[in-house]
Amino acid sequence: MPVEGGVRIGLPDGLGVGPGERRAMLLLRCLRGIRAHDLTRVLWAEGAASAALARIRAGDEGTDGDRTFLASADASRIEASVRACGARYVLPGEPGYDPLLLRLAEPPPGIFLRGRPLAPGTDRVAVVGTRRPSPAGREIAGDVARHLGLSGVQVISGGAMGIDAVAHRVALDVGARSVAVLGCGIDRAYPRTNRELLARIAATGTLVSEYPPGVPAEPHRFPARNRLIAALSRAVVIVEGAERSGTRLTANHALDLGIDIFAVPGSPASPLARTPLELLRDGARLIRGGEDLLGDLELAGLVRPRRVQAASEDLPAHERRVLEALDRPLLPDAVARRASMTIPEAFATLVELELRGMVRGVGGRFERTFGGGLAGVASRTG
Repeated sequence: MPVEGGVRIGLPDGLGVGPGERRAMLLLRCLRGIRAHDLTRVLWAEGAASAALARIRAGDEGTDGDRTFLASADASRIEASVRACGARYVLPGEPGYDPLLLRLAEPPPGIFLRGRPLAPGTDRVAVVGTRRPSPAGREIAGDVARHLGLSGVQVISGGAMGIDAVAHRVALDVGARSVAVLGCGIDRAYPRTNRELLARIAATGTLVSEYPPGVPAEPHRFPARNRLIAALSRAVVIVEGAERSGTRLTANHALDLGIDIFAVPGSPASPLARTPLELLRDGARLIRGGEDLLGDLELAGLVRPRRVQAASEDLPAHERRVLEALDRPLLPDAVARRASMTIPEAFATLVELELRGMVRGVGGRFERTFGGGLAGVASRTG
């Protein structure tokens, strides 16, 4: 059995294999009473899902609520509900279950997926932070996600509002795949404001959940969700986070797994800088944005070096002209003169670039964002 630091990790080999075992694994995954630690212990003790279920039914493990559920549970009906929402249930050893999850002391004995399978060996980097970021936090999170996405690295986060949503959205906007780990059933769009974003992720990337259809988003599910985000990542980037926040929990899980942590510093006076600054004091790597991150990731061998094109190189000619004109904050009429456009044309183009996250409006003027300059991402060969 795999052991690290005296702690048994992973799950027994061959779990879920054999007559009735797959459905037994599905029923175990649907239990809401038994703690993850206890379920993992029972699975190691018994070595088979059906035997673990028998112990729970007999009252040796689990809760009365688990036994009430099992008394009427129908695995076929649960399987049908999984298929109906476009999802699938995968077990350790099956395509789609990344073995990185088995690094956990309490790995999920199966996960629900919508979209593409989680392919082993994929370069994924987590970008996480507060649900209420500052404008600077949004900008830097977008810059980090843009550099990662253009380099072919998948951005993974929690699908929440704030930094999570910015990172997912920018990665998708540059044509990259993204992974969102949910703290609710695989059929749920939580928060509702991110419904369209989660649908976009499922269309090209992957939605992941430990929970079957119908399970609501509840506070205690998010710390468990955070451990999966860390385990599926090559590195974790912390943009902004308050003290004792979910962001810190994700960082703690990464530390437990020996995963590199990168943090963006902020003002000591800002509550949102508490977690990044604490992590930097504890040895996290300081980055100022996406270019720092990519260089450090490649030097550390955490992602494969690639040739990366500047974001602006793929822009239409009219958008590039406007971007070139913005060497300093300008009013739309000044942009129009410098780009040889009419004012309506220049304003419409500025709005397009703002939607891409490459420019922003400040006090009636427009300027390039942190990652929206023409230098873009430095070219690398690999």
